[in-house]
Amino acid sequence: MKKIIILLLAAFMSTNAVKAQGYGSYYKNLPVDLPVVTTPVIPGNTVNIKDFGGVGDGLTLNTEAFRKAISALQKKGGGHLVVPEGIWLTGMISLKDNIDLHIEKNAIVIASPDKNLFIKEKDGKKDDKCTPMISASKRKNVSITGEGVIDGNGAYWRPVKRSKVSDTEWKEFKYMGGTETDEGKLWFPFNLKHYGNVADTPEAQEKMRTHLIRITDCENVLVKGVTIQNSPKFHLIPTRCNNVIIDGVTIRCPWNAQNGDALDISSCRNVLIVNNTIDAGDDGICMKGGAGEAGLKYGPCENLLIENNAVFHAHGGFVIGSEFSGGMKNIIVRNNRFCGTDTGLRFKSGIGRGGKTENIYIDNIVMTDIKDEAIVFDCTYIDKKYSVKEDDGEKAKVIENAPFVPEFCDIHISNVTCRNAKTAVSVTGLPGYNCVHDVTIDNSTFFYTKKDKNFVDNAEITITNSKFVTF
Repeated sequence: MKKIIILLLAAFMSTNAVKAQGYGSYYKNLPVDLPVVTTPVIPGNTVNIKDFGGVGDGLTLNTEAFRKAISALQKKGGGHLVVPEGIWLTGMISLKDNIDLHIEKNAIVIASPDKNLFIKEKDGKKDDKCTPMISASKRKNVSITGEGVIDGNGAYWRPVKRSKVSDTEWKEFKYMGGTETDEGKLWFPFNLKHYGNVADTPEAQEKMRTHLIRITDCENVLVKGVTIQNSPKFHLIPTRCNNVIIDGVTIRCPWNAQNGDALDISSCRNVLIVNNTIDAGDDGICMKGGAGEAGLKYGPCENLLIENNAVFHAHGGFVIGSEFSGGMKNIIVRNNRFCGTDTGLRFKSGIGRGGKTENIYIDNIVMTDIKDEAIVFDCTYIDKKYSVKEDDGEKAKVIENAPFVPEFCDIHISNVTCRNAKTAVSVTGLPGYNCVHDVTIDNSTFFYTKKDKNFVDNAEITITNSKFVTF
């Protein structure tokens, strides 16, 4: 009996050792040392949304049930809020310290089509912007887990370009009501049949369009296992956070969703992004670092490991920019696959929003059916105030001594295999500036259909042991 107890104790200790190790196994054989991320510490308390009046019938509004459940957990010091099978219609959900929002399989948490539910009001005055459905600000130990779905009901928010939908889809949008502009080339969800507006014009309401999940100035964040889809705008945005894990998440929306970024990491430190599947209307896995002075204040995106992710439709598979004035430092991207993205590795910025990259290592990337460039550097996201017209009145000339010019450097790309891209490697710099330098591409193979390399203006890229093949 004593021997059995000892064996059970040994097994228990072994299991807990694995749990304690957590994500340490990902941090092997790295080109630069990165701090190992740790999971949030969530107390064992558990409540069910049904215990606070929640009804998952797709009809009942559950905003108050979520608020009460989170408040009850907060009084206990935190814990798990379980959302069981059902369709849970809701407005804003604000997460607090030490709380896990656990969405079970066959549970769908969906944003109400009523935009007014996402406008905060204080002292009788409404905000001029909408708030994301799920948010957390200045919190510690926050997680969203489970196998369920978070749906932003984005069709009630997003404008639609006629050129990007079929006749059948266009009729479906018009059936909702809405407003056509630009001689029928653009549809806005303004003046819908069943839901009111939150602004006076389609354009003003468009500016109020919100994100789906925004986590700001938080420490110890975990998003794991859930499906995040159909956002009004960007899907998941950790901003100025420390110690963040995004693991096994599916992010999806229509390919033509305006500004439908999947995952935007902004000015965060110590981040692990692994095992995710993305199919989005804009950039897939995107790094941002603020624009201008604000970016400097926030500091760089630093110490990120991005591994074993699949990106299907997106404007870019892995992206830096366009704003990164705070800089990018110590980012490792390896063992990822991009299938059908517009571009594969995309580095984009411009005057007023650029910064400097440092210690960027990208290795073992496979790509198929890339619409445009496999690897692209574009430094021409230039605001109009930073350019002047030439004497002939046609060409724009970049001003001298411009602020926050992008500097893509110390970037090392290796072992890329790309089958079908219009252009293999493309660089568009800025006249008079050394925007792209000390970039290496090694041991890679590109099958292109139009051009192998397209370099405009200054570019210092060293390509070694690589093949460029076409028909």
